[in-house]
Amino acid sequence: MSINVETLQARRKNLMDGMCDGSIAVILSGNLLARTGDQFHDFVVWRNFFYLTNINRANFALVLVKSNEGTRELLFIDEVSELEEKWSGHRMKKDEASRVSGIKEASIHGMPDLQKTLGSYMMNEGICQGYFDLERITYQHLDTEQVVFAKEFQAKYPSIQLNNLYPTLAKMRQVKSAEEVENLRMAIEKTRLGIEAMMKASNPDMFEYEFEAHYDFAVKLAGVQERAFHTIAASGVNATVLHYDTNNSQALDGDLILFDLGCAWNHYSADITRTFPVNGKFTKRQKEVYSAVLDVEKTVIRAIKPGVKMSELNKLARELLADKCRELGLIGDNDDDVKKYYYHSIGHSLGLDTHDVGGREFVLEAGMVITIEPGLYIEAEQVGVRIEDNILVTEDGYENLSAAIIKEVDEIEAFMVR
Repeated sequence: MSINVETLQARRKNLMDGMCDGSIAVILSGNLLARTGDQFHDFVVWRNFFYLTNINRANFALVLVKSNEGTRELLFIDEVSELEEKWSGHRMKKDEASRVSGIKEASIHGMPDLQKTLGSYMMNEGICQGYFDLERITYQHLDTEQVVFAKEFQAKYPSIQLNNLYPTLAKMRQVKSAEEVENLRMAIEKTRLGIEAMMKASNPDMFEYEFEAHYDFAVKLAGVQERAFHTIAASGVNATVLHYDTNNSQALDGDLILFDLGCAWNHYSADITRTFPVNGKFTKRQKEVYSAVLDVEKTVIRAIKPGVKMSELNKLARELLADKCRELGLIGDNDDDVKKYYYHSIGHSLGLDTHDVGGREFVLEAGMVITIEPGLYIEAEQVGVRIEDNILVTEDGYENLSAAIIKEVDEIEAFMVR
């Protein structure tokens, strides 16, 4: 579902309301990255640009101006010749960009005009503040295209004060609109089809990449053009490695196999984990471990409501999993020993990115979507179990958006027998 233009216009207005008078904001869509020779990586749009425009195109720029002349929004687009289109296909024209973004066609220009336009505003309208998306994941993180552009801009105009739009956009993106939730529902539903395809095809001695192939075929057949992230298909001891994604081992009779995967729909990402027995039948021990993780997941989900802190959900999950580890004979009285078998947080925000904006320490609000994903990883027993669902925070509690993806022991065994 495309985001309607009224929503996009409201987002841009909200952003400009927070900008100082005499300021300009520039957000780029991103460019194609060279792969090798004349090949390029698949284009991935800068998510904050997409959030404000609903446009998925390389070499575009959004400019927002707030000056004594009022507020303006301008879009700069990549225009190519008819001959170039014969080689690389249709490119978005001004009328289409206007229709999709809600920006007036008269305010849409070619990318070569960007520097000239910025220079004119700086010279003639007393701009003294510049706003850019200065997202940086870690201190060592390479400069993004947005950061590089901001540095170049300040080098041209040393007197301008740089401001970071990222925290504001992150806060805006955390609470989802009804349309965003529908996109997430669709991504989750497509993911369900892929998971069920793998369960139907499952047989001992299949390689992990064969499971992945069944998943890929099913979701592509259902119209999915983008995976949210690289699929984890981890059998046996591989499931005790959190981000194992080599997917080249053989899944043996008696193994559990853990899948952490998700489709994207209009760039909104599902993030689902399911674990099932390769031969369709849990052993007694596997059932004990799986049931322990499932009980914890259900309990943590029931605790979700507005006003609850993610840190509180994390604490609850650790305490519950420590109790389960004692019941399973894995640890003694020291709760800290649970870290040997559970070494990640209980979840994260979900949206345009799989690990979406907002960090890990925030208070739940209605409209947020988060993952809940407890797990136990017992390397000595070659057993790894994680169960992950995608949860919408509602006004009075929660809704499990992925409830239709089966996870009960008896449901899994019955489905795989059929």
